[in-house]
Amino acid sequence: MRIKRNHPLAIKDRPVTAQRQLLLDILRQAHSHLDAKELYQRAIERDRHISLATVYRNLRLFKELGLVDEIRLDEIHCCYEIKRSTEHYHLLCTSCGRVIEFESPLIAKLVAEVKRNCGFQANRAVLHLAGCCQKCKKKSSL
Repeated sequence: MRIKRNHPLAIKDRPVTAQRQLLLDILRQAHSHLDAKELYQRAIERDRHISLATVYRNLRLFKELGLVDEIRLDEIHCCYEIKRSTEHYHLLCTSCGRVIEFESPLIAKLVAEVKRNCGFQANRAVLHLAGCCQKCKKKSSL
């Protein structure tokens, strides 16, 4: 089902299909970062006709339109989240794969220092730290 382009829910002049709306809803409601396969698994529970290819196509579209951020965790794995207005950064647990968000004023200070010392104007800082989360650290110390 297609919604008209001038519908109030239109995504930057793109038609909003029921499947696009479903994927955006799942991303908005997620309490964690989702990769494409996890998004597909959640979507298929609500619409058995959706395909993994549709998920990938729409994630690419959402990214191009600035609706979602793609977080590259390594050369192969990436996850997605609804774009937020505040900058935040990610911790990746290499044991369990959990992604934890954090904010730090130190990153803004670092960006300002780089500008001052190097004359480089950064428009975005992307940071993720890989290591072991508290839960996995506790398990390994037992």
